[in-house]
Amino acid sequence: MARSSPAGYRRFFFLPARAAALESPSVNPPHNFSEFWPFYVLAHRHSATRVFHSVGTLLGWTVFIAAFALRDYWLLLLALVAPYALAWFSHFFVEHNRPATFGHPLWSWLADQKMVAMVLAGRMSREVARCSELMGGSSAS
Repeated sequence: MARSSPAGYRRFFFLPARAAALESPSVNPPHNFSEFWPFYVLAHRHSATRVFHSVGTLLGWTVFIAAFALRDYWLLLLALVAPYALAWFSHFFVEHNRPATFGHPLWSWLADQKMVAMVLAGRMSREVARCSELMGGSSAS
């Protein structure tokens, strides 16, 4: 289970979005990326999770570019699998929650790109604290 998080938040990431909306009237499912972002951020409270995501995403982009540079298109499979493997590992074993990919794959991918940019810029820990205040929970580093 997700640690120190509101019950609605926990249900949102453990259940498909539609089921979470039906079960928890206090937490509405997001209707756009701006509403999704705070939920995504709070699913990445621990810095170790953000490191796994960042390494995976940067590895994925590196292998993606290498696949075209080397004309070895089988590498595209690795470019897709490696980031998700690292990210999901961090969700299951660090955060103990469900990856947002299952409920919102496109928003999750976009949010991951944004999160990695913020990690590289040194701004993600502040964003976790901001979203935690916004959602009424506590943050972890």
